[in-house]
Amino acid sequence: IYQRHPNATMYAICQRNAEKLNKIGDAFGVATRYTNYDDVLADPQVDFVHINSPINDHAWMSIAALKAGKHVMCTVPMATTIEECQEIVRLVKETGLTYMMAETVVYSREFLFIQELYEAGELGKLQYMQASHPQEMEGWPEYWERMVPMHYATHVVSPVLGLVKGHAEYVSCFGSGTINERLAAKSGSSFAVESCHIKIKDSDVAAHV
Repeated sequence: IYQRHPNATMYAICQRNAEKLNKIGDAFGVATRYTNYDDVLADPQVDFVHINSPINDHAWMSIAALKAGKHVMCTVPMATTIEECQEIVRLVKETGLTYMMAETVVYSREFLFIQELYEAGELGKLQYMQASHPQEMEGWPEYWERMVPMHYATHVVSPVLGLVKGHAEYVSCFGSGTINERLAAKSGSSFAVESCHIKIKDSDVAAHV
């Protein structure tokens, strides 16, 4: 994507595994390669970083990049604690740098189709929104079994907020049912289903995810 963008240059890539790093670099013709993230942030030629690391690395890598004076785009979720989110927001306000959480659903053809219908008035007045995101996780990295569902709600929260261009003002979450003890021990959550209601600021419409 960056190689095709007229206003961007794919200057460097970073991968802890040197063999994979060189394979990717050779395939895409990227000459500057790093195995250490600190070296990326120390490079004055790097204006912004796109973080595609495991979820537990998202927050600290974003925070480090902002402190190093780099703009940031990070895959979802932004972080897994409120404190980490607050620190990222604080740094953005303090530095004036740009941070983008790279939520992909609001750029999907399905969402853009519905958005087009809504903005053309073809859906009438919205009364209520509901979204779900079932996903087969067989074969995914083991750390996903430790992921609390509400820590990865961006794919359902973003489209309902994006459709009405709104912000969540109040959220109430509930858990239901139980999963087996092995999985519960990994994630720290025993619920089979987690859901929440969202009150949208300056709107009479609520959402359920």
